[in-house]
Amino acid sequence: MQSILNNKKLILASGSPRRQELLEYSGIIPFDKRVKEIDEIFSPDMDITQVASFLAREKAMVFDDIAEDEVYITADTIVICEGKIYGKPKDKVDAIKILTALSGIEHTVITGVCLRSASETYVFDDISRVKIADITSEEIEYYIDTCKPFDKAGSYGIQDWLGVCKVEYIYGSYSNIMGMPMQKVYEELKGFCA
Repeated sequence: MQSILNNKKLILASGSPRRQELLEYSGIIPFDKRVKEIDEIFSPDMDITQVASFLAREKAMVFDDIAEDEVYITADTIVICEGKIYGKPKDKVDAIKILTALSGIEHTVITGVCLRSASETYVFDDISRVKIADITSEEIEYYIDTCKPFDKAGSYGIQDWLGVCKVEYIYGSYSNIMGMPMQKVYEELKGFCA
């Protein structure tokens, strides 16, 4: 599907292996990877539904050497439950707290995406809702010990044990919950690279 890029070079500016897999599955290849870490800081006064898009844009803006034929793609995923943002856990104790908070409650997953070229920046997002069944403390311990979800917003991956065995329902994009809403990304890239 290189043709949707209209001879542009796609640069995935993310260290996430899930985002890389999703781009590979989509057929939007080849692409290069370039990553610059940022402090994921946002104003406490910001509308929490805008945080993922804000951070995706911030991740794109650290690149100031974009060639005319390059398109950078960055993303940020957050989990929101009962008005609180849950990002990546700091450690096992934090992961236990987060999963305990999500147990039995529907939550929202928002992924913000930024497309950036030498002359244009475009940001969009996607929203999914997920209900995780009640999780026992033993299940939480098992999950954390076997799946090591320390690099995942909300302390879980929809594609691993918790997603397979404990998710009651999903409304919205599955790939959005993994970290990149590929249906929207595919369509937006077509327009951005036209």
